Amino acid sequence: SALCCTDARESVIPLHEGHTYHRSASHRFCYTNTRVPQWHDIWTRTQIRVNSSRMIRVTQVDSEEELEEFNVWNIIFSFLKEKLNDTSIDVDLYSNKTCLKVELLEAGTTYCVVLFRRFDPKLFLVSFLGLLLFFCGDMLSRSQLFYYSAGISFGLLASLLILVYMMSKFMPKKSPVYFLLVGGWSFSLYLLQLIFKNLREICKSYWQYLLGYLLLVGIVSFGVCYRYGPLENERSINLLSWALQLLGLLLMYSGIQIHPIALALVVIAVCTKNLDYPLQWAFAAYRRMQSARLGPSPPRLLTEEEYRLQGEVETRKALEELRNHCRSPDFSAWTAVSRIQSPKRFADFVGGACHVTPNEVSVHEREYGLGGVFLEDQLFEEEEDDD
Repeated sequence: SALCCTDARESVIPLHEGHTYHRSASHRFCYTNTRVPQWHDIWTRTQIRVNSSRMIRVTQVDSEEELEEFNVWNIIFSFLKEKLNDTSIDVDLYSNKTCLKVELLEAGTTYCVVLFRRFDPKLFLVSFLGLLLFFCGDMLSRSQLFYYSAGISFGLLASLLILVYMMSKFMPKKSPVYFLLVGGWSFSLYLLQLIFKNLREICKSYWQYLLGYLLLVGIVSFGVCYRYGPLENERSINLLSWALQLLGLLLMYSGIQIHPIALALVVIAVCTKNLDYPLQWAFAAYRRMQSARLGPSPPRLLTEEEYRLQGEVETRKALEELRNHCRSPDFSAWTAVSRIQSPKRFADFVGGACHVTPNEVSVHEREYGLGGVFLEDQLFEEEEDDD
């Protein structure tokens, strides 16, 4: 038994970066990570790619011990796992060891295993999308275009889940098929994974069915979104905005491979978005400290021009308020008419006419205008005071 275990461990082939391993039998491979992640690896992805001439089954584990363990669940999952002839396994930059087992399904199958490290533009796009969602979440939550496009996209992706849910409603509770539908959500996600991995082949061979499916589900999703309409409640809009911002932070964190840098960028993004509030608080505190240290400043006196303009504005405002009061139902018109000397002039004023007559304007100009009696008296009084 010890000899068998020793032989099994010796059959594990170590993987090295940039090396290609060609094999024609089932083998086990392990990659030991000895490199410390650097800051320039933020969008770097390490992958193990297995390419074969025929269908094979690839199982990934985290250590050599798991390769030797006999587990019923591992056997079940190995049968559920799809069989591919081109498989890529992502390796975490912080993982110490990543192992995989390649099983041949047909005799005469050859395959090659290669480990490489490269810049992944998908990671950059994910982090950029997260940044966009975080800073534009408020605007997107109020956009009708985003509402309909997100609703249609969600309908296209969730159609399998909705189909399984509807089937579960029509199935009898004690039916054997019902037990299959209990795990229908995970099975639907598994189907979605298969569809995305074979999307190119589906588009090439079954494009008519794919186009019909997209049109049908898209129209139904648009109808559902149109039926309920965009969000109007302010609290619902806030919840959607917060959800988009949280999703943006998660995408930013997951798109950057160096965890400390990802966390630092998330903190910087949060502080930058909410920077106006601390600045306002700091400015208000500074103003209070300045006013407390210098004391209350004396009020500024109005200039003659400002005094004249303010008088005209306030006079027009008061006259308009008086007209509105006279037009209101609470105003007793008969009582007012019985107390004034010119009811017709009062009625004209309420209707919008000027409150002074041209004769009164000319008299005021003679008394208080340039060359008027009041101004001359003021000048004579100043001259007498000087003497």
